[in-house]
Amino acid sequence: MKKIHVIASAAALTAALSTNAFAGATFDSVKKKGFVQCGVSIGLPGFSNADEKGNWSGLDVDVCRAVAAAVFGDASKVKYTPLTAKERFTALQSGEIDMLSRNTTWTLTRDSSLGLNFAGVNYYDGQGFMVTKKLGVKSALELDGASFCIQAGTTTELNLADYFRSNNMKYTPVTFDTSDETVKAFDAGRCDALTSDQSQLYALRIKLGNPDGAMVLPEVISKEPLGPVTAQGDEEWFKIVRWSLAAMVNAEEMGITSANVDAKMSSDDPNVRRLLGQEGIKGSGLGLSDTWAADIVKQVGNYGESFERNVGQGSALKIARGLNALWNKGGLQYAPPIR
Repeated sequence: MKKIHVIASAAALTAALSTNAFAGATFDSVKKKGFVQCGVSIGLPGFSNADEKGNWSGLDVDVCRAVAAAVFGDASKVKYTPLTAKERFTALQSGEIDMLSRNTTWTLTRDSSLGLNFAGVNYYDGQGFMVTKKLGVKSALELDGASFCIQAGTTTELNLADYFRSNNMKYTPVTFDTSDETVKAFDAGRCDALTSDQSQLYALRIKLGNPDGAMVLPEVISKEPLGPVTAQGDEEWFKIVRWSLAAMVNAEEMGITSANVDAKMSSDDPNVRRLLGQEGIKGSGLGLSDTWAADIVKQVGNYGESFERNVGQGSALKIARGLNALWNKGGLQYAPPIR
């Protein structure tokens, strides 16, 4: 009869995990070169955008920074590669970047046939429409025969085709390679409407010559779960990216912020203590330091802090939390437990 060996305690499990070799090629490469190479959008306010000094900020940028904080204990250890929608997957597949955090929709095709792994959702979105108020329409169903500015290489094109086909309407697409080109064409009157994810519409509206002259229509015609992506073949790296985002969401749920994280270190709450590396598996399961999650919260903030600073009420976009509220506050943001 074969003997079955069972690890009987959390302590033994932790010890076993700590002996594992974290030999993923991407993880090893990142540690060796001393920074995370992160693919971002060419410029989308609130999500990934550089100022005149070349400093990047945004909701997607914060995911890159969180991963750097987890790996190095320093959120600044990131270099950014601006990518168009057409370029983004090739850059990841070729190893030009270590991760992609660029308002990218998680779909079956992308997850199953492009050699990609989606590590989670940092923004639940949906495709919408923006028009000028002078066009005089209140609904997308009034846009039969209209022309649309669209960014090429996105899910936007197929969603628009599906929507107009299902409603027996016609349209003329006017495609561009970048979001900047798309919004400039819309602003110049080269199309009747601009369609993209609603988050992008709010970000692009502030780039218009007269933002108050444009409006986002009420229809949302698709599901667009946006999140960070890694290349397949490095499970350790994939898990680090996934759990870096999860740590930010869990921290908000537990009330741990960048301002109080040090004080929370002495908490008696076992959930807080596990997140902050005071007990439990700590960092051994990911090959990271015990304070990996605490470093994320201290330097980047929890998910709610990042949202409000970049796209919420503390930003120029002023997007409501909506679907991106925590699960216990009417939204969809929900992270697996750290235990």
